[in-house]
Amino acid sequence: MSAEIELSDVRQVFRVRGDEGREVQEFVALDGLDLTVREGEFLTLVGPSGCGKSTILDLISGLSTPSGGSVKVGGRQVKEPGLDRGFVFQQYTLLPWRTALANIEFALEAKGGLSKAKRRERALEYLDLVGLSDFANRFPHELSGGMKQRVAIARSLSYEPEVLLMDEPFGALDAQTRERLQEELVGIWRRTGTTIVFITHDIEEAVFLGQRVAVMSSRPGRIEAVIDIELDRAATDEDIRSTAAFSHYRHQIWSLLRPEGVHRGAHLEEVHRVA
Repeated sequence: MSAEIELSDVRQVFRVRGDEGREVQEFVALDGLDLTVREGEFLTLVGPSGCGKSTILDLISGLSTPSGGSVKVGGRQVKEPGLDRGFVFQQYTLLPWRTALANIEFALEAKGGLSKAKRRERALEYLDLVGLSDFANRFPHELSGGMKQRVAIARSLSYEPEVLLMDEPFGALDAQTRERLQEELVGIWRRTGTTIVFITHDIEEAVFLGQRVAVMSSRPGRIEAVIDIELDRAATDEDIRSTAAFSHYRHQIWSLLRPEGVHRGAHLEEVHRVA
C-alpha cells in the first residue's frame, strides 16, 4: 500500500522567547512551501541545517499542525498521527528489554487486530525482509548499529503503512554500513512499494536513493527545486556512484545548495564533503 503526499502553501511559525528572556517572538520555519510526493515514490529531501526538513516530516506524520496551508496524505487532511504513516528516526528507538522479534511484535500489538500467532508470523516475515531472521532472539545491545536500524525499519513496515518517513536514519552509521543499508533500503522499497520521504544531509545518499531529490532553501524553508534522478540502477557491472550520470546529479544539487553556503554563511556538510 502507498499514498500520495501533498503539501500546499504550507507555513509553519513557532513562538520562541528572545535572548535573555525577552518577549516572545515569531520564528518562521516554513513559508509558502509546495511539495507533492507521488504514490509509491522514493523522494529524498536535502537542504541547509535549520531549513525545516524535519518540520516537514512532523507535519506529514501529524505530530505538528501547520500554521497555514494544507497537508494531505492519500487525499485526506492530516490532523493527527496515524498508522497509515510510519516513522524511522536517526536514533534506533528500540525497547532494550525486548528482542528484535518482540520489538516488531510490539508495533503489531499497538495496531491490534492480529492474534499472537499472526503477530509472530508477520514479525518474522519483516525480519526476513531486512535480512535478520537469524537474529530474532537477540536484544538490542547484542546488535550492531546497522542491525538496530534494520529492526527499526522492519518494525515501521510491519503494520504496512502507506507512507514511511525517514529522518536521517543512517546518519550515525559508518560509511560502509551506510552504503550497504542504502542498497538494502532500495530493495525493500521496490518489494513493498511504500511511499518514502527520506531526509539526509548527504548529497550522494540523496542521489543514490531518490527517484527525485527535493532541494530546500534556507529559512524560511521552501522547495528550491525538484530534480528527477534517472540512473541505470539495473546495471550490476559497475558502482552506480562512480558513473558520470551520478556525478552530474551530485554536482547539480551541490550547485543549488552552494550559493547559500558560500554567500549566506550557512553551514552545509555537503559543501565541505563534496568540494
